[in-house]
Amino acid sequence: MSLSERSLSVGVVIPAFDPDYELLSSYVQDLQAGVADVVHVELDAPDGPPAGALETPDSHTIVRRRRGKGQAITDGFDSLETDVLAFADADGATPSSSIDAVVAPVRDGAVELSIGSRRHPASTIESHQTRFRRRLGDSFAWLARQLLPISVYDYQCGAKALTADAWEQIRPSITETGFAWDLELLGLAGQLGISHREVPVRWNDQPGSTVDPLGATYEMGTALFAIRRRLNTIEPSVADDEPIESNVSPTDSTGGD
Repeated sequence: MSLSERSLSVGVVIPAFDPDYELLSSYVQDLQAGVADVVHVELDAPDGPPAGALETPDSHTIVRRRRGKGQAITDGFDSLETDVLAFADADGATPSSSIDAVVAPVRDGAVELSIGSRRHPASTIESHQTRFRRRLGDSFAWLARQLLPISVYDYQCGAKALTADAWEQIRPSITETGFAWDLELLGLAGQLGISHREVPVRWNDQPGSTVDPLGATYEMGTALFAIRRRLNTIEPSVADDEPIESNVSPTDSTGGD
């Protein structure tokens, strides 16, 4: 189905912090070719981008400080006027074909929220993180399943899509600005009874991450408990239909990423 034949418009936000601009440009073009009607880049770049580095996106915002991934996505979603809102990480670890697979259930009206998953048994992992990072991720996913009102394999994959209406419900309660943003988004979706599906993706770990795994896990763990406390103040809702999830239930350890 071509973009012109779709009844719902799709916007993809790419949060980026001093990215590889050549890779980002190629990724934007891939998304424009078959996934999104609009690709919007939210760039945190203290020194600004090189001249001409952001010619490919349909629109972009440049901030001369580091806001955090979550704040960048929130600002990007707020700027879109499309029916479906999605985001993808700037490193292209999830290829455009997988982003399209994540967007599809929302675009086609099957669910309100679609969650890309590296840990799903049907996912294809082309390049793994270190064993230490995988074990750390497994443990964190297990903890998130105990504390959040939504049970999925992978809470942190950089590929999610939701309807503009679902975002309107979630937006007033979003407070996280960093990597814990995904946890809050999914926790709120579960609390509000938003229908969802977890979608396996093809994923390729990108080397050169500057994120300290232990520091990031501690930060997200602290945020996870804070999110749980905030969710307790929100009246839980039940969707008209049961949430539509993957037909395989999450387990304690899947060894996905």
